[in-house]
Amino acid sequence: MTRAPLLLLLLTARAFAQAEPTGDEPLTQLKGEAKARIQNLEQYLEDWNLPAAKLELAELEKLAPADIEPLRYFKGRVAFESGDYETAVTELKGSGVRDRPGSWLRLVTDTRDIVKNHERVESEHFIFQYPKGKDAVLALWAMDALEGIHAALEKDLGFAPVGKVRVEIVSSAAELSKVSTLTKEAIRTTGTIAICKFNKLMVTSPLAVLKGYDWLDTLAHEYVHLVVSQKSRNTVPIWMHEGLAKYLESRWRGPAGGAMTPSTLALLGSRVRSNTLVPFEKMHPSMALLPTAEDAATAFAEVFFAIHLIDTEAGPRALDRLLTEMAKGTSDKLAVEHVTKKKWPEFERAWMAHLKKQPFPAELIPPSAHEKKQLVEAGAEKKPEKKKNERDVSFGDFAEVKETPARKLAHLGELMRERKRMAAAAEHYERAVTIVGDRYESVSNKYALTLLELKRYELAEKVLRGSLVMHPGSATTNTHLARIAMRARKFDVVKTASLDALAVNPFDPEVHVSLYFAAKALDDEGLKKRAVAALVTLLEIDEAKVAELAKRLEQSDLVNVDVSGPPKASPDAG
Repeated sequence: MTRAPLLLLLLTARAFAQAEPTGDEPLTQLKGEAKARIQNLEQYLEDWNLPAAKLELAELEKLAPADIEPLRYFKGRVAFESGDYETAVTELKGSGVRDRPGSWLRLVTDTRDIVKNHERVESEHFIFQYPKGKDAVLALWAMDALEGIHAALEKDLGFAPVGKVRVEIVSSAAELSKVSTLTKEAIRTTGTIAICKFNKLMVTSPLAVLKGYDWLDTLAHEYVHLVVSQKSRNTVPIWMHEGLAKYLESRWRGPAGGAMTPSTLALLGSRVRSNTLVPFEKMHPSMALLPTAEDAATAFAEVFFAIHLIDTEAGPRALDRLLTEMAKGTSDKLAVEHVTKKKWPEFERAWMAHLKKQPFPAELIPPSAHEKKQLVEAGAEKKPEKKKNERDVSFGDFAEVKETPARKLAHLGELMRERKRMAAAAEHYERAVTIVGDRYESVSNKYALTLLELKRYELAEKVLRGSLVMHPGSATTNTHLARIAMRARKFDVVKTASLDALAVNPFDPEVHVSLYFAAKALDDEGLKKRAVAALVTLLEIDEAKVAELAKRLEQSDLVNVDVSGPPKASPDAG
């Protein structure tokens, strides 16, 4: 930032030379010890070893007056990485750091101002801070993923951070830029929505993303980065970092390797066939600095399979051994060689062969809505919209359909829906699906809604489950599945589908009403309480109204569901 390490050492030596030691120790020896302490302190901060940095700072404080500028600088740095932003601002100002773009003082001041009014909840291993308002819903569910990934990585990698890990939710791309040092342009170009840095996780609220995103997996992803940095003493290069994070992010909910989607696999396959992969070297210093979102997605997929190869073919606890080697100062290539028993060129050939063996789809698959990560522009928070009437006709939903015959059939299906000719609409959608299969969420869901109108529930469920194979995690598809399962009294399915929808869009009241409904049937009091708390926050209603909303959802026709307002009088009332 504004002060280079060498300048700090010079300032320290000059400042310390002005103070006589109190014991028999000569001045030159005191200066040498102070310089050594500063070098250690800088290294500990570089290694992401905050506990050791705090201990070293305490020793340094014994060697110098409290108002010495270099000492105040490091007190500010340690306070910042400890989450004490007021102290950090005070100490950095006292150290002579100037408040200008790119300085530590600007970073710390911006961070303080953004999070100063945040709410805060804690679990055994995490401190979760979030903006006041609807983001309180996130706190109800975040700890499941965070504590889950903590336990999984402690088991897999033999490491857990000391103390509680801070997680800070920000409201926009502009705020993420201020607290992370990434530029807004880089964030928007690549769709970056979270970063792990300064011994904490910084994550953008799903409110700032047009269609939501896989925010629970993202929390886990960033926590993997934290563990990798701390366990390896921050020696892991970006390709390995991102490969480990992408490969392990699903461990909070199941086995490693569960984050690869068909759309990303199809993209990677096209880049393999065209020989346009992203070299490891171009991934440095950050995936967020790659030219396009497609390049970033390709790079993530490449390194995912590099780590997958190491984990599946290098023997027990291969990833643990890999990071242990890196912590010793071993280079990434030598560490891979030690763990895999292959020379680096041989490993690269094995990795490329591993890539080519993957079941790549023959054609590109459009990303799911939540994979696109379209950030709200101008740093404005996305306001939760009133849920649209699902009987409303929308031709724009099919703009992404590339196959012209299928797009025309889908448009005709919408025209038939508009004219209440549901059988004809279903026929046109069926013909469109015959052409494109499960490639498009929009086509599959409109077809399923039409089938619900016709009370063809089994076929509607089949269409939705087929869509989920191609687009796992779709909030819309899971919400529709939960409706069908509710009608069939399959409460475990209601719960699973609703939790999967929540993992992408936690601000849809219907999801929480469905969870309340399932929790009552399954006698899950904890789930019921969280669902009620979410609805109270989102709809600003009394707890007593939640049961009415659940009854309304149960009695709905499964097509036009509205649980966003007070109960309405029945059509024949009065």
